[in-house]
Amino acid sequence: MRIAIVTWEYPPHVVGGLGTYAGAMVEALRAAGHDVEVFAALRAADSAPADGTHWARPLELTPLYSSLLNGEAQAWGPLLGELAATNVIWADRVRERHGLQPFDVVAIHDWLAAPAGLVLAPLVDAPLVFHVHSTERGRQGVAPSPIVGSWEYTLGHTAAAVVTVSKAMREDLVAHGWPDDRVHAVWNGVDTRRYHPQAPGGSDVRARYNIPAAAPVALFIGRLTEVKGVRQLAAAWAAVAAQRPGAWLVVLGSGELEHELRDTFAHADGSDRVVMRTEFVDEPERIAHYAASDVVVLPSTYEPFGLVAAEAMACGKPAVVGAQGVVGFREQVIAGGPKQTGLHVNGADPNDIAWGLSHALEDRDRLAAWSENARARAATTFTWERSAAATLAVYQSAIEARAQA
Repeated sequence: MRIAIVTWEYPPHVVGGLGTYAGAMVEALRAAGHDVEVFAALRAADSAPADGTHWARPLELTPLYSSLLNGEAQAWGPLLGELAATNVIWADRVRERHGLQPFDVVAIHDWLAAPAGLVLAPLVDAPLVFHVHSTERGRQGVAPSPIVGSWEYTLGHTAAAVVTVSKAMREDLVAHGWPDDRVHAVWNGVDTRRYHPQAPGGSDVRARYNIPAAAPVALFIGRLTEVKGVRQLAAAWAAVAAQRPGAWLVVLGSGELEHELRDTFAHADGSDRVVMRTEFVDEPERIAHYAASDVVVLPSTYEPFGLVAAEAMACGKPAVVGAQGVVGFREQVIAGGPKQTGLHVNGADPNDIAWGLSHALEDRDRLAAWSENARARAATTFTWERSAAATLAVYQSAIEARAQA
């Protein structure tokens, strides 16, 4: 199969889960024998890696804003212009490459590449598949952008198929009017060669933070923003600290809630056992933080999949996860029975988070059993090979449907 993948993030330019996903999926598709061409964005100051990727360098369009754009669009600043220019460049290059050697399918990843998909839909004789990793409505909550929402919704109805990252996300899309027969849930994967229980660096992380070697450690990893439930975690910590006097909490991430969280923790009982690390860390150090922890706590209220839970499980770490709302964690983490890998909580309720974290840290032997189950589940269920195979099945179905139309 010959596949075009259009994505804003692609290694080495990885900011979040989208870049991790794109790099891993392309590698898995190529390993399965498919011809994949990638169309990605190059940051302004960077040189283009010589890896065959079709890089588009964003252009500055703000001088045109006053005559072309309304107030909401102008308020975006340079990003909107960069996105618009990049998507037009992508569309032109995909069309050009398609003319030289036709693609069997064109895969558009997330809202950042949706404009290219809308432009390409009438221009290429190949099915478009829209990969939805989240929605503007879910990401922004009270003030979603009408522009982004329109791009997502329109391409969702234009594309031959939609691939999203969990059953929870699929249910949400269909509930908001997306075509039921075209939306497919395909779980993401994790590289279990890099993320594994013997990963090094855990003792170094504990030493850096002055955490005793035998102390139980809970790790939060993610953006410090409302939908991650980190405000509720901070409110829950005093109760956890009282019930588990030796326990520590490490918060790894950055975001707009940083100063509020620092203030909350500073005034809470057990504040001397909280570490906040808010600068960027690379992948090896992130893995070392998993190695340093006993349990990972991820009380999100909006998390369509959540690679961090899969990473934690691959490292053999049980997880206490949010399971209310559009949250794919509840599909990853088994909360009961002989194959239990962690606990489900209401990420909007500090009391429930406190219960879940305290309960998880209560019994070391039970936690060890969950750890073994977590690693086994990640290694067998959340692999990029399985994700690629399921994705290819959607692509093939879209190709066949187009041929029969």
